[in-house]
Amino acid sequence: MAGETGQLAGRNALVIGGTSGIGKAIAAGFLAQGARVVVAGRDEAKLARALAELKASGPAFGYAADMRDDAAARGLVAVTLAHHGHLDILVNSQGTTALKPAVDFTREDWDAIIATNLRSVFVACQEVGRHMLGRGRGAIVNIASLAAHRGWAGSAVYGISKHGVLSLTESLASEWAPRGVRVNAISPGVFLTELNRDRMSPERKAAFLGRTPMGRFGAVGELVGAAVFLASDAASFVTGETIRVDGGYLASGI
Repeated sequence: MAGETGQLAGRNALVIGGTSGIGKAIAAGFLAQGARVVVAGRDEAKLARALAELKASGPAFGYAADMRDDAAARGLVAVTLAHHGHLDILVNSQGTTALKPAVDFTREDWDAIIATNLRSVFVACQEVGRHMLGRGRGAIVNIASLAAHRGWAGSAVYGISKHGVLSLTESLASEWAPRGVRVNAISPGVFLTELNRDRMSPERKAAFLGRTPMGRFGAVGELVGAAVFLASDAASFVTGETIRVDGGYLASGI
């Protein structure tokens, strides 16, 4: 069960995209540190499976919401606050991607990726941020990507969306710091999840491994420490920061 004396004891956290992959790992990590966790995703069956797993570790709750729809996103925050009273932590881990040459991306591709990866993050930050600003405290952690730091062939629209997440993180951090709300980001290296495992060719996987000094892919649990740190009082003077959890990928010059 969640530790009553953990770094996040007594905190309420909303983890959007918390039904699988990185988001679910962070939700489990928050529970282990004493938080009360609400996860959200648009797939009700996946949500039910995630909750069955997470509830074994502590007080976990969940709501289905399609974050691509602004009204649904606002409704999610409203329901969460109505049921749980307040939010101390928001994690934006929702995401989608498509791999193809830049000249082949369609308007539909653009709309789907930007709506999930960027617009929904902005709306969630708006809605939860308004609540946190009213309380004078709160921590937001956005999940970015290595694609926010380097150009990747085949990932033009995804890269644009993640560059936007970093810009949003720094803009909100600057604007909201005087009012007690911290906003930070994590840029994961290559973690094989439901989002990318089947989309990446063997050649692309090999290329990533060749650029990663640690010589392996990350395990989603290795992102938990950074998320807990940024959400906790240990990071009380940290805002506008991006922690790169990438096995040395961005540090490598070759």
